[in-house]
Amino acid sequence: MARIAGVDLPNKKRIEYALRYIYGIGLTSSRAILTAVGISFDKRVYELSEDEVATIANYIRDHYLVEGDMRKKVAMDIKALMDLGSFRGLRHRKNLPCRGQRTKTNARTRKGKKKTVGSK
Repeated sequence: MARIAGVDLPNKKRIEYALRYIYGIGLTSSRAILTAVGISFDKRVYELSEDEVATIANYIRDHYLVEGDMRKKVAMDIKALMDLGSFRGLRHRKNLPCRGQRTKTNARTRKGKKKTVGSK
């Protein structure tokens, strides 16, 4: 089992999809990494040699912000929006959708369980 950036990659998956298990890497950046390193997209994780895994890990460490650092950056960006008092920051503070979705109906994932108000 290959371990990159503190994440165990699933053995049976193709490497281009297995890299997506690392927070901060999607399909496009996964393919860009493999192209830069010179590894085929079709290889499975268990087929990779130790050198190839080390090469991928070094490339990711040098060129991408992943896992803990990425999570910290996202949290700090949201905190900055809230401190500014921007519209998006206020929506984050109130736990409501930030990107223009309706909230009269729906938005249950963000708002949580219904709280019935009024009536005898």
